[in-house]
Amino acid sequence: MLNKSDSGFPKDFLWGGATAANQCEGAWNEGGKMPSISDVITNGSHKVRREITDGIIEGKYYPSHKAIDHYHRYKEDIALFAEMGFTCYRMSIAWSRIFPTGNETEPNEAGLAHYDFVFDECLKYGIEPLVTISHYEMPLGLLDKGSWLNREVVDDYLRYCKAIFNRYKGKVKHWITFNEINCISFSTWKCAGLKVTDEESKMIAAYHQFIASAQAVKLGHEIDSNNKIGMMFGGVFSYPNTCDPEDVIRNMEYMHNALFYCDVQCRGYYPAYKVKELERKGIELPILEGDSEILLSGKVDFISFSYYFSLVCGKNTPLEANHKHAFDTGYLNPYLEATEWDWKIDPIGLRYALNLFYDRYQIPVMVVENGMGAVDVLEEGIVHDPYRIDYFKSHLKEVKKAIEIDGIPVMGYTSWGCIDLVSAGTGEMKKRYGFIYVDMDDYGNGTLNRYKKDSFYWYKDVIKTNGQEL
Repeated sequence: MLNKSDSGFPKDFLWGGATAANQCEGAWNEGGKMPSISDVITNGSHKVRREITDGIIEGKYYPSHKAIDHYHRYKEDIALFAEMGFTCYRMSIAWSRIFPTGNETEPNEAGLAHYDFVFDECLKYGIEPLVTISHYEMPLGLLDKGSWLNREVVDDYLRYCKAIFNRYKGKVKHWITFNEINCISFSTWKCAGLKVTDEESKMIAAYHQFIASAQAVKLGHEIDSNNKIGMMFGGVFSYPNTCDPEDVIRNMEYMHNALFYCDVQCRGYYPAYKVKELERKGIELPILEGDSEILLSGKVDFISFSYYFSLVCGKNTPLEANHKHAFDTGYLNPYLEATEWDWKIDPIGLRYALNLFYDRYQIPVMVVENGMGAVDVLEEGIVHDPYRIDYFKSHLKEVKKAIEIDGIPVMGYTSWGCIDLVSAGTGEMKKRYGFIYVDMDDYGNGTLNRYKKDSFYWYKDVIKTNGQEL
């Protein structure tokens, strides 16, 4: 039974925001940190793809190197989160701060100490950290091994997990093993440090991440029985284009490509539809004796996901995940408006997504990314962003319906980019998501001063009333 308040949201509902180390910290080579895979990705734009370079090339701009300098300004930023009333801050640890090349046998003390300071600052304000262990970054040094194509990297990841589970025992009790793990299907570099894009390589890398995640779940429970360890799904949700049975079947197949990642991590085994697909394609997974038991014993405690938009699929939608654009299904939804970056705005789809996951897995669900990228204008220290308020208001109303009407045990809600940060997709700063404006442009110019947007005060009231005032 949900412990509901008068607002319709549970009394212990986790309200907050989300960031990622590679998109906000900066300080890419300080405190013993060495380059990660995110540190060799240049900036881009809505029209120009980001470039992955071989090492750091002079004259190129790498947004992660400076980002918004959260590494040095975390106290200021967390104080602003606390002013909004956050009870949860979803963040990530930079793996290469803890094990700079990924190959070390002992963790880097300076990196461990930094996150001690960050977690202590959160806890001082009653903000619970929700930590993503690997969020679109891993030590660049692990590429010498072949990255996630090599089973040895599973051991490197577990050594990293053991270090942070032990170090932050009592400070962190909610963890996510991999950010948007299903996105390996169309973004092999960000998710797995791989430039190859063939289907077999994707499936082998994903298999090793499944094994790593399952073993991390078991390890985390052994180290601290209070730990709750979840998986995260990158929000791919689509509707059939029509009631034509062929459209419906193609939509089902499209969703299978994404949902199989959830099936493995939440159920502990490969679904039959994926087994058959791998057989048809002649792909053999590098299965070792005992792996089935590892997957089954390492099921996650909760499922979390990002939600930004919905898609439409039909009989002409290509099923290959690496076609010209990951979400180019060939169909558009005429009933929905879009953001400046062409992402369809579909609040009702969020309620649909929450139901989809709980009906499928019957474990707690959490929305850990939701928001809209927009060009904000700072005038005399003020940003008026009614479009952002409208976006969040409409989506949170659907979360409330999922709880009140559908009975879904939603753990919490953390908006994406609660403070402006570097866009993972385009490397831009002008694609802003936050309640807090950061004075920084797409090329690293600006004062880095923080300014509260109108949405800052709106979200503060939402949290204060536990969602009663939307």
